[in-house]
Amino acid sequence: MQLELRHLEAVLQVAEAGSLGRAAARLGVSQPALSAQLRRIERVAGGELFVRSRSGVEATPLGDFVLSAARRVLGEMDALTAGTRATAPHPALRLGCILLVLVDHLFGHLEKELPSVDIDITIEHSATALVRTLGAGQYDAILFGEVGGHEVPIPDGVAVRTLTPKEPAFVRLSASHPLAEQEEIELADLAGETWTMLTDDGDGGPEAMANACRQAGFTPKLRYRIADRRMRWKLIAAERAISLCQPTSPYVEGTVLRPLAGDPVTGRIRLAWNRAAVCEQRASQIYQAAARAYLDSIPTNATFQAWWESRPELHPTLDQV
Repeated sequence: MQLELRHLEAVLQVAEAGSLGRAAARLGVSQPALSAQLRRIERVAGGELFVRSRSGVEATPLGDFVLSAARRVLGEMDALTAGTRATAPHPALRLGCILLVLVDHLFGHLEKELPSVDIDITIEHSATALVRTLGAGQYDAILFGEVGGHEVPIPDGVAVRTLTPKEPAFVRLSASHPLAEQEEIELADLAGETWTMLTDDGDGGPEAMANACRQAGFTPKLRYRIADRRMRWKLIAAERAISLCQPTSPYVEGTVLRPLAGDPVTGRIRLAWNRAAVCEQRASQIYQAAARAYLDSIPTNATFQAWWESRPELHPTLDQV
């Protein structure tokens, strides 16, 4: 076996995530599969690259050497990719997104803002990995969320603009849940529930949820980590779990979406772009498209619409059309 770029990427992910579990989630593979791959890489490298510690994994001296070389090699590949795109006559816009509700409405608005541009949109599950790959040149722009004051590290050469500075998390319950008829739910009343959430998405969401629950006097029972949105909805409709959701989430048969009293968990949505690939005018066009897509999703929830309309300071700045 010879080392390939994907092997170097895996080693970097383990180092950056600090654990095999988090790295596996970012790479979209199982932890046993990543462990087996790492053992094969270590056999080629000639020794252990990481050792386990109380806080996760730490690089060995050999691991530090391989990581340094991996960053250099992958950086050269990113520069090659950026160079070829710079000389291409009509490069496509490469847009990465985490699983935000506004993406459902985004395509039409992008086509209006950028009618002659080919658009390549990819959905990722980790905001941290998304930002890092943007800095590495794999995307031109990205849309991502941050929850509970969490800030994803922004690499050099990347500009950021906040689309929505504050958005409260709502809770999705089965329509037959005893609390489903309430207009607003106290988080403490959900202490005995089983929860489902996305796989580790690097946006601070799990930490914000755990902290809010702790302040409400309980530790949440998290049983399901599922990336597929519709599968999560089916679990909830079947009364097997509940979940925090964006307040703009659509109506789902068999479920209800309710606000949490006092907005104990909030987040924000941001746009970031690689300055070397996206000019200010194009960044503004992407922002306009994303803002209008977000606004399109607000009327799906009358409760959130009232919350939103009472807070004009949170509204995105739109160009006149």
